[in-house]
Amino acid sequence: MAATAKPAAAPAKHSMPTSPAPEPAPTTQTPEPALAATLAATMQAMGQRAREAARRLALASSEAKDTALGEMAEALRTRRDEVLAANARDVAAAEANGRPAAFVDRLRLDPKRLEAIAAALEAIRALDDPVGNIIAQWERPNGLRIARVRVPLGVVGIIFESRPNVVADAGGLCLKAGNAAILRAGSDSAHSARAIHACLEAGLVRAGLPGAAIQLVPVTDRAAVGMMLKGLDGAIDVIVPRGGKSLVARVQKEARVPVFAHLEGICHVYVDRAADLEMAKEIVVNAKMRRPGICGATETLLVDAGAAESHLVPLVKALLEAGCEVRGDEAVQAVDARVKPATAEDWDTEYLDAIISARLVDGVEGAIAHIAAHGSQHTDSIVTEDERTAERFFREVDSAIVLHNASTQFADGGEFGMGAEIGIATGKMHARGPVGIEQLTSFKYVVRGSGQTRPL
Repeated sequence: MAATAKPAAAPAKHSMPTSPAPEPAPTTQTPEPALAATLAATMQAMGQRAREAARRLALASSEAKDTALGEMAEALRTRRDEVLAANARDVAAAEANGRPAAFVDRLRLDPKRLEAIAAALEAIRALDDPVGNIIAQWERPNGLRIARVRVPLGVVGIIFESRPNVVADAGGLCLKAGNAAILRAGSDSAHSARAIHACLEAGLVRAGLPGAAIQLVPVTDRAAVGMMLKGLDGAIDVIVPRGGKSLVARVQKEARVPVFAHLEGICHVYVDRAADLEMAKEIVVNAKMRRPGICGATETLLVDAGAAESHLVPLVKALLEAGCEVRGDEAVQAVDARVKPATAEDWDTEYLDAIISARLVDGVEGAIAHIAAHGSQHTDSIVTEDERTAERFFREVDSAIVLHNASTQFADGGEFGMGAEIGIATGKMHARGPVGIEQLTSFKYVVRGSGQTRPL
């Protein structure tokens, strides 16, 4: 998901390799009993290899992990044509199947995006190794010296659908944090995932680390997802889903291991009466239109009723002129005949497309109330020059990421300086917001004594 901020515009088109006729994607149907047994054996073996690799990675030096990350980035560059050709097959199949434009955009790679994936691996390499870091330490009156020390989680299972960059981002972050990874790609990105995974595996081997440290499930059968959610007999320590609402809902319902996830990214921008109008227009259009299909894209625009006369018309027109469909309440509909009526369902919809719902609210209090009722605790932004109003928004909006005078598209681990992210978590246990290398660690207590015993 890592990307640098850009002006609001459709992604630039680059020359792509000639796309061969799309191949049928591997079956996603539940296999026959004999095949199911074979798949179960395959998945169990993957779990065992991952657990063994995790033990080695927990003890691996920072130098070995960094060497592997550098080799992975180099492999992506030297095998660029192979990766792009594989991706072209996935894109051609998605277009032939009538997938929405935003979905295809999430799936598509070009030379610039592939270079960004390689650069993200190098950014992860440049981060400090979290394993072994002392988070806190203190001494007790009896002389015991206690330290809380970062340790890897173990084996991370990543289940994703259309984003090919997840293979490299998740694999690289897990490696840096000393974890093994098992990745399962959806059928839409299967060819791309295999090509990128081959580069990661080559980098591991060149660095003298186990190739099984990052494994890709060789099939897209949904039965494999169910097996991962059960933990592969204790091999998987945590699951990270990256995909649509139905995938995440299934994972949260069926998982027998902890989950880092968000169900939806219903993100808001609130434009206050004290907002700079030109800044507000740039932020709102970027937040919606830079990449409408990512989870940090704004889905609802809230405008202070006190700024209706000065701000509402320019904001709505800026969105319409950028090619965004606007669905509004009565006040917003009155601004422009092109605005469509918003239904009650719109306020709870993650469009992942060039569509936005918009309404007037009664100041920051009304914005906070709307977000509490309809938000998904993902990312919300306020545009205002009033610092006191911004501070109230920060205090009272209970989302994983809250911004002031900035686009919601910054909801990204790369933009937070994490190198990349494995996903955005909206839960409140262990990890929240972008999940980077620190969030992919746990800790243990190391207690040093000098013969102390506890009195009876």
